[in-house]
This record gives sequence, C-alpha cells and structure tokens, in this order.
Amino acid sequence: MASLLRLSPTAPLLAFPRSSPVPRPSLPLHFRIPKPHPTKHIPCRLRYYPLPSPIRSYSKPVSGSFEPDAGGEEIQSPSLLEFVTSERVKVVAMLGLALALCNADRVVMSVAIVPLSKAHGWSQSFSGIVQSSFLWGYLVSPVIGGALVDYYGGKRVMAYGVALWSMATFLTPWAAESSLSALLAMRALLGIAEGVALPSMNNMILRWFPQTERAGAVGLAMAGFQLGCAIGLLLSPILMSQAGVYGPFVIFGLFGFLWVLVWISVASSTPQKHTQISQYELEYITKGQKLTTQQSNGPEKRSKAIPPFNKLLSKWPTWALISANAMHSWGYFVILSWMPIYFNTIYGVNLREAAWFSALPWAMMAVLGYVAGAGSDMMIKNEVSVTTTRKVMQSIGFLGPGLALIGLNSAKNPAIASAWLTIAVSLKSFGHSGFLVNFQEIAPQYAGVLHGMSNTAGTLAAILGTVGAGFFAERMGSFRGFLMFTSFLYFVSALFWNIFATGERVDYDKSN
Repeated sequence: MASLLRLSPTAPLLAFPRSSPVPRPSLPLHFRIPKPHPTKHIPCRLRYYPLPSPIRSYSKPVSGSFEPDAGGEEIQSPSLLEFVTSERVKVVAMLGLALALCNADRVVMSVAIVPLSKAHGWSQSFSGIVQSSFLWGYLVSPVIGGALVDYYGGKRVMAYGVALWSMATFLTPWAAESSLSALLAMRALLGIAEGVALPSMNNMILRWFPQTERAGAVGLAMAGFQLGCAIGLLLSPILMSQAGVYGPFVIFGLFGFLWVLVWISVASSTPQKHTQISQYELEYITKGQKLTTQQSNGPEKRSKAIPPFNKLLSKWPTWALISANAMHSWGYFVILSWMPIYFNTIYGVNLREAAWFSALPWAMMAVLGYVAGAGSDMMIKNEVSVTTTRKVMQSIGFLGPGLALIGLNSAKNPAIASAWLTIAVSLKSFGHSGFLVNFQEIAPQYAGVLHGMSNTAGTLAAILGTVGAGFFAERMGSFRGFLMFTSFLYFVSALFWNIFATGERVDYDKSN
C-alpha cells in the first residue's frame, strides 16, 4: 500500500501515523468524519499524517539542569530567575521578616537593661534575672507550640505567635511603669509567644521546599533571625535617644502587627493551597520532597494530637538534637544578653559603641548562615551523605565558636575582641545547616514537637547560662572565666553530636 491513499480529490481525511501502513489500535487516531449529505453520497479519502510524540509540558518555560526525583523521573532544576521570583522564596522571605522581629523584640531589653538598671539600682545578678524572664515563658511553649504546629500547620500558629509577642512588646512600657512583677510577666509572655517561631518556620520550610533546598531555605530564614539581632542592637540606642527608653518597644510592636496582616493575606500553609503558584513550581516542590502520606495536606492525615514522647526520647538521635540545641542556646543567649555589658565593663565603651561592637557579629552570622546552607545543599547534591553533611556543618558550628571564645578571652582591646566575637558568632551559623534542619530529616511527622522538646532543653540551658554569667561576673569580677567554661562545653557537645547524630529517617513509631 502506498503511503498516500486518495479515494477522492475532495473527500475528507482519515489520518493515521506514517510509521505504519496499517493503523495500530494502540496509537492515537485522529478522524475527520463528514456529516452525511441529505441528497448525495460523499466519498472519503485517506491520508497518513505523522503525529508528534507526546511531550511533557509545564505552565511556563524554564531553564536549568535535570535531576532525578525519588521515583526515578527527571525534575528540571529552576533557573536563578525562576527561583528568585518563586512563591517559595516569598514564603521564606516572610518567615525571615518574622524571625527578624522575633529577635529584635527580645534583644531590645539587652540594650535597655543598662539605663533601666541605673534608674532602678539593679545589680548585675538581678539584671540577669530580668533578662532571663523572657526565657521563663520560652521554657513553657516550645513543646506545646511544636505539637500545635504539627497538627494545625505553621501558617496559623506563626500568625498567632507574632500577634501575641508583638502585643507583649508593645505593652512592655506600660508594664515597666506599673510594677516590676508586671514587667517580668510581660517579658515571660513574650517568651511564650516566641516559642512557636522556630517550629513554625521549620514546618513551613518542610512543606514548601524540596529536600535539596531546605538547608539554604533555613539559612535564608535564619539570616532574618540574625539580622533582627543587629537591627535591634543598632536601632535601639538611636530610638531610645529620640523617643525615650521605651521607644523601641512601641515601634517594633507596631511592625509586628503589620506583618501579621500581610502574612494572613498572602501566605498559605502548603503549596497545594496557594492560588498563584505555577504548575511547574508545584510539581518541582512535590517531586523533590520525601514526605509520607501522613505529612500530606488534609485533616485526616495530620500527625497525632499527643506525640509519643516515650518513643521520641528512646532514640539517641533525639538526644543528639537536644544536646546540640542546648549548647547552641547556651552560647547564643550568653553572647546576646551580656555582650553589650561585656564591652561596657571590660573595655569601658559607652552604650552606643557597645551596641555597634555587639551588632556586627550578628550581621556576619546572617551572611555566613546562608553560605553554610548553600554549601550544605551543594554537598548533598554532589552525593555526600546527609549524615556526613550534618556532622560536618555542626562540627564547624561548635568547634569554631569554642576556639574563637578562647581568642576573645585574650583580646587586649575592643577591636580585637569584636573580631573574635564576630568569628565565634558567624561560625555558630553553621549549626543552622546541622541540627536545625535535622528535625525535618529524622522525623518529618514529628518535626515540630521534636523542635519544641529540644528548644525546651535549650531554654533551660539559656536560663542557666544567662543567670549564671551574671552571678559569675558579680562574684569573680569578670566574664573571662565563664567564657572559658562555655568554650569547654562547645567541645564536649561537638563530640556528642558526631557520635549519635544521623541524617537518616528514624522510625519512631516502631517499638524497640
């Protein structure tokens, strides 16, 4: 049979693929069938037409390399333009802003404590108690908040958290003028509300980012967290000089209310619920995730309302996370709470200069934190195991600050001390690509409550470190010995992490 069969020069067409002289039932057929004429018969003509092979289409063209997903299919990596303009980047930017407000609200007291102590005649030890009142509330909420995040999702819990801590910040001036107990209670309320921030951030990144981008996403969000330190430390003295000692509390509180309004209107708890996400981005996120059906969207697929705490605590990787968070919080809050006073008492610099010396390390931590996250993602893409990647990152995050604090302890002037402090705080950010992203990997269905449990341990450590530093300085007349003790704890924590941590999923639902 010829490749062209013509029955009539005017007849309609019946098309088959050119690849076979006889139509194959398994291939698609396209027919043009004429309507019957009422008065005369119209013959048919038959031609073969080549049909294009099926192709995979997306809602918009993209460029980049292809990577296999968990099922063996190829996923096209986004171009830089697509990534920057994607909805998931907008989500992590909003999370970064929330964490910036979170840290700015808590760090204001680190600056305001100096004039407040002078005005009320507080000793250094009592100043430590006032600053630690934030941690009393922070001790209560992380576990409960983490469970709420696992059950209701990060969007809703984050919105309530920011609204509540912004109210506590805004009302701090009123509380301070009322009584000391009211001030302590308001700072404790701030801690209760802020306890849900990091579990909510982890939950949103788990749902919005594929595994190969999660460390970078955490780095971006935590960059906002560290910039909040720098913003709070730098702006608070300026705002206090213009609007009084309570000016920063009012301004930061109002910004928090504004953030909540934007978050409610533009964010969604999962990519599947977002109305403006492209089909390509949705498919890229979904195929890049390693989630079980239990983490999927829908009320029937939520995690258990009461987590299995006994099973969670029976695994060594849980204790590795608890230990890492405890040490991270110890060093973090000791530096955050006492460095302005450290520069003021050890080197005799004034409050505004002390704020500048203390703020620079946090700005560098924001930058280096994202670099560490991008490097961590690159290691995993280059087939370095997740376990090795997390251990390397966390080792840098512990050994680096431990060595830098030894250098800080021997510094002879504030410039050298600031340089060592910058190294210590900057290298701490590698822990964001170590323990902080590890919750999602070992137990995605319990990531919130695991984060809450480790945050509780971290808060206890932070209270001991913050109050202990004040009593130590008052009794010994210097912070130097306390810095050496903190350095020693960093080294011990690094050893414990490398022995017991893992990047593989842990089966917490299986009995031992």
